[in-house]
Amino acid sequence: MAETVQRPVAGIMWMVVTGLCFVMVTALVKSLGSDMPAAESAFLRYFLGLVFLLPVWRQLTALRLTRWQWALFGLRGVLHTLGVVLWFFAMTRLPLAEVTAMNYLTPVYVTLLAVVVLGERLAFRRILAICAALVGAFMILRPGFRELDSGHFAMLGTALLFSGSYLIAKITSDEVSAVIVVALLSVTVTIGLAPFALLHWVTPGPGNLAVLFGVACFATAGHYTMTLAFAAAPVSVTQPVTFLQLVWSVLLGWVFFAEPADMWVIAGGSVILASISFISWREAQLKRRMITPPSPATKV
Repeated sequence: MAETVQRPVAGIMWMVVTGLCFVMVTALVKSLGSDMPAAESAFLRYFLGLVFLLPVWRQLTALRLTRWQWALFGLRGVLHTLGVVLWFFAMTRLPLAEVTAMNYLTPVYVTLLAVVVLGERLAFRRILAICAALVGAFMILRPGFRELDSGHFAMLGTALLFSGSYLIAKITSDEVSAVIVVALLSVTVTIGLAPFALLHWVTPGPGNLAVLFGVACFATAGHYTMTLAFAAAPVSVTQPVTFLQLVWSVLLGWVFFAEPADMWVIAGGSVILASISFISWREAQLKRRMITPPSPATKV
C-alpha cells in the first residue's frame, strides 16, 4: 500500500493513457455509423477480442465452478450483453460527449445497487453526492427543454445494466481470480450477443472488421493500463483524471464528426464525475472496501 501512495504521478499518467484508449473505442464505434446493426457490431467486437484470451485458455478449460458461481457469471453475461447492445445503439444516435458523460452514471448506479444488494449504508454525505450526480444527469438530458432521443434512454439503460454487471464482478472477484472474471465475461457476452447478431446479419466489409478489431485492441489495452494505474495510485487519486475523457470526446466529436460542443453536457458530466470522485475519496478515507467503481472500470 505504501508503494501505491508513493507513485501518484505514475498512476495519473497510466490513467491518462487509459482515458485515451477508451475514447478511441468510442470514436471507432462512432465511425461505423449505421453500416451494421448495433448487435452485430457488438458481437464482432467481442468475437474478435477472444484472441486476447489465448494466454489463459488452459486456465479456462481447467476451471471448476459451483452452481452458484455459474449462475452469477451467467447473470452477469446477460446483463452485460444487453448493456453492450444498448451502448452500441446509443453510439449511432448521440454525440461522443453525451455518451461519455452519461457513462459516468454507472458508478452512481453501482453505489445505489450496493445498498439494495449488499446492504451498504449510505451516509448523509454520500446521499448528497448521489443527488448531485442526478442533478448532473438532468443537466445533460434537460427533459422538457429539448426532445430526448432513443439513444438517451439507451444510455440510461446501459449505465444501469453495467452497474449490475460490475457489482456481480465485485462479488465473484472474492472467489475467482480477476483474469478469470474478465475472461468469462468475454466468453459469455460473445455467446449472448450471437443470437442478436444473427437476427439481422449484414456481411461486414474488411474496413468494418478492421475498425472493430481496433475497438477490441483499444478496449483490452485500456483495461490493462487501468490496472497499472490502480497498482500505482489509489482510486481517489486517479478518478478525477477521467474528466479528460470528456474533454477528448468533445474535441474528437467537434473535429471528426462535426458535433458542436454542448456546455450543458460538459457541465453535467463534470458534476457527475465530481460526485463519483467524492464518493471514492470518502471510501478511501474510511478505509472501507471499495464498492464504487472508477468510471473506466465499467467500459465495454
